[in-house]
Amino acid sequence: MFATILHAPHDVRYEHLPDPQILKPTDAILQLAATCICGSDLWPYRGLQPVERPQPMGHEYCGTVVAVGADVRTVKPGQFVVGSFCISDNTCPHCAYGFHSSCTQGEFMSGAQAPFARVPLADGTLVATAEMPSPDQVVDLLAVSDVLGTGWYAAHAAGVKPGAVVLVVGDGAVGLMGVLAAKQLGAERILIMSRHASRQKLALEYGATDIVATRGDEGIARVLDLTRGIGADSVLECVGTQESFAQALACCRPGGGIGYVGVPHGVTLDARQLFFGQRRMLGGPAPVRRFLPDLMQRVLDGKIHPGKVFDLELPIARVAEGYAAMDAREAIKVLLRVAA
Repeated sequence: MFATILHAPHDVRYEHLPDPQILKPTDAILQLAATCICGSDLWPYRGLQPVERPQPMGHEYCGTVVAVGADVRTVKPGQFVVGSFCISDNTCPHCAYGFHSSCTQGEFMSGAQAPFARVPLADGTLVATAEMPSPDQVVDLLAVSDVLGTGWYAAHAAGVKPGAVVLVVGDGAVGLMGVLAAKQLGAERILIMSRHASRQKLALEYGATDIVATRGDEGIARVLDLTRGIGADSVLECVGTQESFAQALACCRPGGGIGYVGVPHGVTLDARQLFFGQRRMLGGPAPVRRFLPDLMQRVLDGKIHPGKVFDLELPIARVAEGYAAMDAREAIKVLLRVAA
């Protein structure tokens, strides 16, 4: 088959690789219905993470099971499944506590920007639908695999509750999913920091009530003005830069919560600011498996449509164009259609 390989910064190729095989009895092989490019894929693409050797790309996926190892019990060939970008056994103490992304056997999914993919620990990672989803549902279910699950975790980690005032820092795909999550969890007011008209429009569609188009001290002042000097009850940090963390900390009220899901790059925090600020903080790689059954059912019931975040669709053979478009901020998130 052909698959997406990152050779060096700005050097993505769709080239031949051996078909994935069952390597362990707990593996499954999927024929993917669709895949996509994640904002976190842009870090190595831009050279902000080392690329020491050619690496298969892609960790968001859904599709049909075509083969399983001898020990797999919960999914079988012919079923449509969605999996988390974090592989987990769903049985270890950390999984039982709801933190599947810290599974003692865990690893990160890779190689999913391809027609077929191997999924380790299939029983603990994959969740099957009762029936084959429609094409529109496939797109929404793909979003559940990471970007929606991550935005949802940000909202949970920030402690979003019914009636809350929420601030979302970051208008990328995860931030937009954070808006959707906050709305679903009952937030009364949702502010998002955004300077891009297309992203603002989708944020409003997902439930945002206020757009903050400024940054730095001016942006902080605007948030405080909109919240009568109090700050947000819950802040979703969805970027991972020094500036975005500073915005989150300054805009969160004392006793409020910050859910941080942007992969940190070059971020340092002032312990005295944390101490006297009295804000709760929780984040990290999203334990998407915890939320999969609920989020998949919301999609299948037609309650949410996270797939609207895909604003550019390409055949997977043109994956390099997709990376370039997201790098240039010409696309929020690129959907890759797969042909086996």
